[in-house]
Amino acid sequence: MSYTFQSNRFYRMPTHFGPSLGPRQGLDGRGYTCVDTPNVTSIKAAFKVQADQVNRYLPPGFSCCEPNLIYLSFSYCTDIEWLAGRGYNTFGVSVPASYQGQRDSVDGEFLLVLWENMADPIITGREDLGFSKVYCELPEPQFIDDKVICRASWDGCQFAGLQLSGLKEITPQEFPVSPPSDGTLHYKYIPKTSASGDADAAYAVLTPSSWPNVKVDQTMIAASASCHFRESSWEELPTLVHIVNALAELTMGDCVEATLVKFHGGKDLSDQRILA
Repeated sequence: MSYTFQSNRFYRMPTHFGPSLGPRQGLDGRGYTCVDTPNVTSIKAAFKVQADQVNRYLPPGFSCCEPNLIYLSFSYCTDIEWLAGRGYNTFGVSVPASYQGQRDSVDGEFLLVLWENMADPIITGREDLGFSKVYCELPEPQFIDDKVICRASWDGCQFAGLQLSGLKEITPQEFPVSPPSDGTLHYKYIPKTSASGDADAAYAVLTPSSWPNVKVDQTMIAASASCHFRESSWEELPTLVHIVNALAELTMGDCVEATLVKFHGGKDLSDQRILA
């Protein structure tokens, strides 16, 4: 006798062993409050970029919007409850964008790509939510005097880096005000088996901007920042070369803002919703 699916539980492959475990469903279906954890160090910088260079990478329904910037964000997360206290690191690249659908019209940051250094959050974020997640190595940030250096590599090939210089602590009231945003925009795409070019899923998704549990512990601002994407060969990055080289071709302008924030708390992202 084969198994049956429980209507009130979430599944992903392999389904044979019962409901799946992850950030939105623990043992016996329990959830996670995300009130006191995780603990996160977020290092982010914004650089000027040419809109016509970025628009070519936006899916149907999306377009660049002012200000014409590209954001590089490294996050280092610890004490994650759904991972039994473990942590992982991320490196995201996003741009301000608008989505215009038949029903929804929203503005936010479109996530071009999010690298992570652990398989479990990649799988749960791609399949469950529609984040454009891929794998890479993300060592802890390197602090030298008033500088911090973040690096990303794959199988020993460093393909990206971000350095903030002249860091100084500021109060939360002095922190730069972010432009109005409905949240983070994504494009979920799941290919159809045995049908090259066809999709089982292809639609826009929004992570709403509300993060009610987040409590800021420290805020810092940098005097300057620099970044690079290293043009690489297929031999060096056989599954990432098309992503890295596309970003390496962008004309990066001046840094307009660079910050370091330490905070705790978050959400399980169960408020993720499809846009139409």
